Amino acid sequence: MKLKSILLGAVATVAFATGAMAQEVTLRVHQFLPAQATIPATAITPWAEAVQDQSDGRIAVELYPAMQLGGAPDSLFSQAQDGVVDVIWTVLGYTPGRFPKSEVFELPFLMSNSAEETSAAFYNYVMENSADEFESVHVLALHTHGPGLFHTQDPVNALEDIQGMKIRGGSRIISNMLAQLGAEPVGMPVPQTTEALSRGVINGTTVPWEVTPSIRVAELVTNHTGFSGENGLYTQTFGFVMNRGTYEGLPDDLKAVIDANSGLETSKMFGRAMDAGDDVGLQIAEDAGNNIITLDEAETARWKEAAQPTIDQWFADMDAIGIDGEALYAAAQEAMAAERQ
Repeated sequence: MKLKSILLGAVATVAFATGAMAQEVTLRVHQFLPAQATIPATAITPWAEAVQDQSDGRIAVELYPAMQLGGAPDSLFSQAQDGVVDVIWTVLGYTPGRFPKSEVFELPFLMSNSAEETSAAFYNYVMENSADEFESVHVLALHTHGPGLFHTQDPVNALEDIQGMKIRGGSRIISNMLAQLGAEPVGMPVPQTTEALSRGVINGTTVPWEVTPSIRVAELVTNHTGFSGENGLYTQTFGFVMNRGTYEGLPDDLKAVIDANSGLETSKMFGRAMDAGDDVGLQIAEDAGNNIITLDEAETARWKEAAQPTIDQWFADMDAIGIDGEALYAAAQEAMAAERQ
């Protein structure tokens, strides 16, 4: 049965609508996390409310968390592209090879320690360097999460400690980095991490603090390792996009409402939500009495050196498909430097 034919009444839906107003458009927003997770609760829901309010109820927004409309997380971008749904939010790295020029932001020690800063840099970078990767949809926001770090059963106090550990990686680049660092990468979407940790399938995971409450990481492991300096270990990139036909079919005044809730400022808003979520996740781990480790500058430098082959491999991968990876990496660094000024 096609996803379009799923009976919407069969799923739990949060609908934003003003009953007294004639609704000209209903936007169905689909994503993979539970409704209470950081981005659904503190970025997508406020976005939906703003769109409804600013359209005087002419746009209704229905929110479908946790893949309620079917499919897997790696199908979300295609669902928006093909018009199965109207709007999606997803991890770009869940579709390896689809966004090669955009994935540069996942390379180790490129992002800053602020998701808002990095999200602004990522949005600007994409608009200048890889907008063609999003031509099939209408971009609402592009953003990143905060600094990724290790959450493990056994403590990671030095590079040697991670050797041979089975660590969850969330994308091609992150898994490559884990292998270069000496771990055994295990690729899986975020929602599978809880069971994998509880069953001992993996020894730890790489996620930012923001993710940890919704997948109970601080309950399942007791060691958390981050890094010194102005750059986080890694980040992942996210897209909040609309079906192009849906957007282009709107009357001009409703397009203006969507435009007012899209672009750089919306991307930064999603980044701020991630930063606030990091504070919450860290506090939960501290309250639990977990072991929170920050590697000093000398040890962090060792990890940067060990991670350099991941960057070199990405250059080679891009060269193999006719893309100047070194130029894109320099452009990403420039975008980050501009946000730090």
